[in-house]
Amino acid sequence: MKVLTKYFCKEFFKLLLVVLTVSLSIYLIIEFVQRLYDFLGVHAPMRVMFLFLLYKTPFIITQMLPVSTLIVIIVMFSLMKKNNEITAMKASGISIFEISKPVIFVSIVVAAIMFLFSELIVPYASSRSNEIWNIEVKERDPTRFYGHDYIWYRGTDAFYMIRRFDSKRNVMSDLSLYFFDKSFQLIKRIDARKGIWTGHNWKIRKGIVQEAKEEGGFSLMKFDEIQIELPERPEVFVRPVRKPEEMSYWQLKRYAERVRLEGYDDTEYLVDMNIKLALPLVNLLMVLIGIPVALGIKRGGTPLAVSLGVGLCFLYLINLGFLRSLGLSGLLPPVLAAWSANVIFFFLGIYLMMRLRA
Repeated sequence: MKVLTKYFCKEFFKLLLVVLTVSLSIYLIIEFVQRLYDFLGVHAPMRVMFLFLLYKTPFIITQMLPVSTLIVIIVMFSLMKKNNEITAMKASGISIFEISKPVIFVSIVVAAIMFLFSELIVPYASSRSNEIWNIEVKERDPTRFYGHDYIWYRGTDAFYMIRRFDSKRNVMSDLSLYFFDKSFQLIKRIDARKGIWTGHNWKIRKGIVQEAKEEGGFSLMKFDEIQIELPERPEVFVRPVRKPEEMSYWQLKRYAERVRLEGYDDTEYLVDMNIKLALPLVNLLMVLIGIPVALGIKRGGTPLAVSLGVGLCFLYLINLGFLRSLGLSGLLPPVLAAWSANVIFFFLGIYLMMRLRA
């Protein structure tokens, strides 16, 4: 079995390298064509687009690896079946389950590598690619935001500190507005409980206004409601939200805890946190599905087996997306939303494996 294991590992990784390279190349070409117009629209040099695609590559690899694994397994076992290698092994007393053990072991190793890769490489690379897209293409100024807990925004002649901002209702909560003259001297400060966008200006409620007096010092006035004109509209206060691929599992977990402590709903982050654990195991599921698909197809050969396998892979992704949406809406607990697709397809793979004749 040691010889058989070495043979499977050699063939698996050789084919995986070829399939992953081809699928990655196709993905990058499509990405290049889709993004080219945006980069040309802002006259960004090709070097910037090359860096964008380079930094996006690690995330693409994690997305394409399960599909590539499935294709490799189907092609490898289909060729072994065509060359009567499977028949020879069975004649030697080796069952299908024993033949599958080395590949299943390899898929678990690949899942572990994929998880480490997603934790160590993908967050940094994805952050850099998104940073290039936001700054170079969308021309957003990241220097206008300061701090991690509150929103500190630098306006034209003012600084805004906002404890919370509801982008859906365009409401600021617990805010402080600092206004400066041309010599950067503080001339006015407004502290308030809430700021509401009316459509053309800001309605500030329950607060205090401090204004600089000519003779020195500041005057103080309490108010229930005032309306002020600011050059900044609500959309400028929407801080760019870090995407799940930009954070490791532990970073996402800490982020979810902070969101919960601030009084926000952390369901989205809990779902994505559990998906980070569940997704690498898709490689194992693809092996469990790929082997019976490759060996169970009587007619049509490898092309039909690959088509069927890829169809099942996309069915998994649709299932995962549907369950994730149920988790985000609160209809399913985050753990079930993330792991249910894996459980369903694990038992599907076991069922298909059991239907193969030993």
